[in-house]
Amino acid sequence: MKQVLGAEQIWFVFGGALLVAVLLGLVGHAVLFRVAERIVRNPRTTLQASLLRHSRSSVRVILLLMAILLVLPVVPVEPDYVEAIRHVIGVGTIASVVWLAVALTQVFEDVLSARQGTEQWDDHATRQVQTRVRLLRRIALGLVSVVALAAILMTFSTVQHLGASLLASAGIIGLVAGIAARPVLSNLIAGVQIALTQPIRIGDVVVVEGEWGKIEEIYTTYVVVKIWDLRRLVLPLSYFIERPFQNWTRRTDNLLATVFLYADYTVPVEVVRQELHRVLLASTVWDGTVWRLQVTKMTAQTVELRAMISATNSDNAWDLQCHVREKLIEFMQTRIPGSLPKAREVVQGTV
Repeated sequence: MKQVLGAEQIWFVFGGALLVAVLLGLVGHAVLFRVAERIVRNPRTTLQASLLRHSRSSVRVILLLMAILLVLPVVPVEPDYVEAIRHVIGVGTIASVVWLAVALTQVFEDVLSARQGTEQWDDHATRQVQTRVRLLRRIALGLVSVVALAAILMTFSTVQHLGASLLASAGIIGLVAGIAARPVLSNLIAGVQIALTQPIRIGDVVVVEGEWGKIEEIYTTYVVVKIWDLRRLVLPLSYFIERPFQNWTRRTDNLLATVFLYADYTVPVEVVRQELHRVLLASTVWDGTVWRLQVTKMTAQTVELRAMISATNSDNAWDLQCHVREKLIEFMQTRIPGSLPKAREVVQGTV
């Protein structure tokens, strides 16, 4: 056939065959998803709708590549060209399968989001599931990408020969690579530990490196902490496995806050206690659970009063702490100014 057809005619036949393959792939894709949509009739579940939506594009590319592969045997071109085309199709197929795998990971997030809306999860359950899903999804994406890259490289004969020649020295190379990759591997292992045991979750209030902030994002190798003054503190995942830190919202968001006042020995403690209660009752951020005022320390000139109060979360606790401090100082200034700290001196002498 090659002897009958000229060069231009061969490429014309090749283009026609390629066009036919594309049409076959598109028709097959349309039929496949039309059948799937008829099988999965309304009302569709979130899982079914998400699967159809996220797999549509990648499956289309896979079917197109398969259709081109099917028509290659009837194309009258040189074997070298056919082999090159097969190689391109193989690489494209691997990339398309990875694309499909990445798209399908989004299905889990869609299903969980739907469950969150229907079952009305509380904030803790929502943050717990979001942290686990996002972290495991990113780890899975990283592993899939590495495997796909390795599979694509192994389709090249030069890489295969290189792998065979290096097999004898694989032990030494593996040891060197393991030592060099230890920080990365430790963070990946820490990511799996955090996803399963969850010492931190997205939105948790933490104190790390002397800084107060919230877990803003968790990636496969590091964590971003949003500091209260809008700075970002970036820490490796292994930090939260190997080093101690404070998590203020590990079990519950409720917190206790303290306010210290220093007054003269003549301060009427019960009057200040009643004023504290009045201030809390008038506040919109007090959760109505805990309040007390105690004398916790004495010095030569003053007594220390500690007010303990509670709030539903760390933000409210801070606001309530500042509010109570301001109101009690104002109360002492205006109602019992004689109880403010003062220095006494005794002058003795004869006239």
